[in-house]
Amino acid sequence: MLSGRPVFRNTVFAALAAICAVLPPAAYAADPIVQEQFPEPPVTQHGIWGAIAFSPVHNKYGFFWGADKREQAEDIAIKHCKNLTDSGCRLAITFRNHRHWTDDDKSGFPYEHCAALSVAEDKDRRVTHWGAASGVTRKDAEEAATKTCGDSNQCKVREWVCT
Repeated sequence: MLSGRPVFRNTVFAALAAICAVLPPAAYAADPIVQEQFPEPPVTQHGIWGAIAFSPVHNKYGFFWGADKREQAEDIAIKHCKNLTDSGCRLAITFRNHRHWTDDDKSGFPYEHCAALSVAEDKDRRVTHWGAASGVTRKDAEEAATKTCGDSNQCKVREWVCT
């Protein structure tokens, strides 16, 4: 505050004046204010979250389930993977359960209870293909992960987790 007045008010007026100075008069004379300029606040994503992280370089993985927030599940899964190896860990899949919520939260993120990681290795145990997927059941998640892996004869489910 300067002289008992909020600095914010002066800053807003200065910014508006600067914008109007660079726009041609036709741009603001009769144009309505468009609300779409400001992004919608993010939708709260309800659920019980889980995630699997994987390092194809080191053939190591980490997982976590039971988090209240998506970011928490993802961060902890990556941390568990990194505890096993130094680098190369990345998020393979994130999923959530709707155990306490029966309505769609309109976030576009599906409610699927389980996830799986499927890996194919060569004779030296190096990763040749891998896939991760979520599903409503363990079986659905395992089948989808194996299909995503690409070679159903070589791909084996390495980890599965359900919330």
